Amino acid sequence: MQLPRASMANRFVTLEPIEARHREDFRAACEADTEIWERLYPISMVGEHFDPMWARLTEARDQGSSIPFAVVTQGRCRGITSYMQIDVPNRGVEVGGTYYAPDQRGGAVNPAAKRLMLGGAFEAGASRVQFRVDALNARSRAAVLKLGATQEGVFRQDRITWTGRVRDTVFFSILADEWPAVRDRLDARLAELS
Repeated sequence: MQLPRASMANRFVTLEPIEARHREDFRAACEADTEIWERLYPISMVGEHFDPMWARLTEARDQGSSIPFAVVTQGRCRGITSYMQIDVPNRGVEVGGTYYAPDQRGGAVNPAAKRLMLGGAFEAGASRVQFRVDALNARSRAAVLKLGATQEGVFRQDRITWTGRVRDTVFFSILADEWPAVRDRLDARLAELS
């Protein structure tokens, strides 16, 4: 399983391997919704937290433990998504670490980015792609289900967030034999969007 590390694009988004040139646009995207980092994310990428988390992100990239992509629309980095929890022997991977600026939510950006990430993973030989979502994040849970993933269960008290809140995590997955039907529904959905 050789996951893609090069840019991927469709008519809605370009996913570019994260680089220093994306840093300030991504910082601005994170600062556009400071409240969400306190409520729903296990880490923070706003204010004084941004630089240390950017360093961790690029270190994980350099070590090969994750493959982060800048989500680029209209020539600017407006978010991020990553291949994480890469399990080559078992052909599993997580698509996660996703954040979009508020003006990029609710339209074509998320399904378009996920279409690229899922396609890249399954074309690389993945047998399972998983997603982990904070149980409180109803919007993201609904979005993952709308992609066509199956909810597998809830890991109770799975993580302690940067604010000290104890988080329950909902697990979802798409399997390789499910991908063709999921892909076709996702392609039809994207075809309807302007």
